Amino acid sequence: MHDVVIVGAGPVGLTLACELGLAGCSVLVLEREPEPGSAMRAAPLGMRGLSAASVEAFYRRGMLDSLPIAPGFTEGANGPSVPRRGGHFAGIMLDPAKLDGAALPYRLPSPAPGLVMTNLAEVEAVLSKRAAKLGVDVRRGVTVSAVTRHDEGVVAQAGAEAYEARWLVGCDGGRSTVRRLAGFEFVGTEPQFTGYTMHATIAGLQELRHGFNLTPTGMYIRMPIDGHIGVMDFDGGAFDRSQQPTREHLQAVLRRVSGTDVTLTEVHTASSFTDRAMQSTTYRQGRVLLAGDAAHIHSPLGGQGLNTGIGDAVNLGWKLAATVHGHAPDGLLDTYAGERHPIGAAVLDWSRAQVAIMRPDAHGRALQGVVRDLIGTTEGTTYVFGKLSGSWIRHDLGGEHPLVGRDAPDFLLEAGTRLGELMQDGRGVALDFGTARPLHASARRWEGRIRYAAGPAADDLGLGAVLVRPDGVVAWAGERHPDRAGFERAAGRWFGSPAL
Repeated sequence: MHDVVIVGAGPVGLTLACELGLAGCSVLVLEREPEPGSAMRAAPLGMRGLSAASVEAFYRRGMLDSLPIAPGFTEGANGPSVPRRGGHFAGIMLDPAKLDGAALPYRLPSPAPGLVMTNLAEVEAVLSKRAAKLGVDVRRGVTVSAVTRHDEGVVAQAGAEAYEARWLVGCDGGRSTVRRLAGFEFVGTEPQFTGYTMHATIAGLQELRHGFNLTPTGMYIRMPIDGHIGVMDFDGGAFDRSQQPTREHLQAVLRRVSGTDVTLTEVHTASSFTDRAMQSTTYRQGRVLLAGDAAHIHSPLGGQGLNTGIGDAVNLGWKLAATVHGHAPDGLLDTYAGERHPIGAAVLDWSRAQVAIMRPDAHGRALQGVVRDLIGTTEGTTYVFGKLSGSWIRHDLGGEHPLVGRDAPDFLLEAGTRLGELMQDGRGVALDFGTARPLHASARRWEGRIRYAAGPAADDLGLGAVLVRPDGVVAWAGERHPDRAGFERAAGRWFGSPAL
């Protein structure tokens, strides 16, 4: 019996597997695809943007340097907090010059840039290599057909094989088998459009304008790589997505939406999607949990799906590991859904709002004008970028200090050590900025779960100490003279009873 069986070896499943493996859990990953790295996951169709929150997750585990990054899409190590590219909202591009970096909460210079472009195949390759080093067993060509629960664990059936674990996590995408077999309720809104992404050889390509183009019949996107095209056709999601779109169909849709007479002479790769926005009403049923697209789906506008899923995995990993090892405080695992479900719901609404202003009618065009004006302001640009980067996220942990519940800034101790470097082993971290080391004795009581580091910081943001959870979220922040009792309450709440 494994501690955890994960169904799905995409970025979310592999991120979760790495987090659990790092914490010493025995992990088995089951993936239905026989081989990794399909054409849809490699460049150009597999290109994705990693938000600041996702980049920091890779950085804190020492994997950022291994991740191939598309050139020209990042400001570099220790660069400015304002990126050269600000992203977009429903194709309305942000102007980075109008972004107020000072308004982004608690950001310090870091080797982790605010945005990178990479592709799914590279992300999965880095995570697969890390998972193998941590002893994670990944088995491909395995299709789960049944899920059975009992008091002590869960059995995933795949053909004649039965895989038993104490916990089962479905990370198997928007059409999740685990979600269906385990009986999770999945609710939301039906699609307004069918979207297509393709890599094709196109006669008359010069007729298509670069970038995002809203038209009277939808939207098309001409990517920087020639022949990489996206199209959104407001047909109410009528296309039968169980069928592969033909060259003739793709050409007809592209011509209608773009208002051109371009010809697709050859389609190398293509797929379809919709803006159907659905979410599981809960992320846990007993010993079965969901993460990533298995828990929530929406249109890919803004690239929020991958980043939301990575956030799910990082939040769940350490909590499930503590539960497996028996030192989790009461209710810790339930905070996974408590913290991540509202974020998933907000992302779905963010996606719906973009679809609303893309509608090819008078109402949509009116909304576009209003939103363009708002995004053209410093406040509007900063607001949208905050949503795209993940810096808006603050979990309600009950702390009075405004940093509590946010991703921790990358504090740099004067000795040269960064917070991100201290987090590579997956433990929580207590940073004590005072020379008297007032929290040293308290932190030692959670030795093995909390790593203690002391010393002045290059910029301590006016704090005396912080306690950071393994997922990088600030659990407690102390003023110049930290409250030792407050620190111990926070440590007990998130890391259980003291070991010493």
